[in-house]
Amino acid sequence: MTPVIDAHMHIWTLARGDYDWLTPDLDGLWRDFEIDDAWPEARDAGVSQVILVQAAATAAETGFMLSVAARDDRVAGVVGWTDFEAPDAAQDIQRLADTPTIVGLRPMIADIPDPDWILNEAFTPALKAMSETGLVFDGHARADLVPVMSELASRHPGLKIVLNHAGKPRIADRDLATWFDDIARLARHPNVACKVSGLLTEAGERADDASIGEVVEHLGTCFGPERLIWGSDWPVLTLAGTYAEWSAQSARLIDRFFPEHAAMIRGGNARRIYLRGGSN
Repeated sequence: MTPVIDAHMHIWTLARGDYDWLTPDLDGLWRDFEIDDAWPEARDAGVSQVILVQAAATAAETGFMLSVAARDDRVAGVVGWTDFEAPDAAQDIQRLADTPTIVGLRPMIADIPDPDWILNEAFTPALKAMSETGLVFDGHARADLVPVMSELASRHPGLKIVLNHAGKPRIADRDLATWFDDIARLARHPNVACKVSGLLTEAGERADDASIGEVVEHLGTCFGPERLIWGSDWPVLTLAGTYAEWSAQSARLIDRFFPEHAAMIRGGNARRIYLRGGSN
């Protein structure tokens, strides 16, 4: 089996106090999570490494993930966070990029009231620093923010952008028409790739292969298999299913729509796009 990279995994320790959004009412997530908790199912799915993705808008959490990466070879890279509004944001990005395990940054734009926040001209130096250092901009975008990602890609053609969770299509509501159009426009920008992740949590009762497959097929039509990246979104995934269930379902759909490109989507693209100096 070709080694798989899970390009979207979170870990957290509640006692650190980084996670304002994590509250006791989030049943199933209100506890500590570490890689070992997912590893039996991940290993069975052929996963050899993971990319850890920030879940808090703090530099401290990024440091925490980097410390895990430094001692755990299962971590291929870290998508961290930095304060884009800080006057020294560009310099901080240059500094972070000196750490080989930092592969990208993810401002939590879906949690910011202004939908056009990331298009602020004041952030141009920071985005330029990301382009120059090869760091990926992870697009934390809901469906309504996909057009913002298109504008960002147009303004910064040298910036590598990876849309998280396919832009969170509203599968459960059967409200996909606008998403179909917006994804097609976004995919016209060659500097944008897309994660096949987070779909079960958007599906509700429509988590069958036909409903999820409609989304995956459209992603392939628009981006092509060379710009699709598989991820689990664990442990948020567990709100809707198990690691094993998502791995099996997504593998079925990838094999159905992209039978010659499964290894690319489930590992090769992540290596090429995220890992600086990586290749298929």
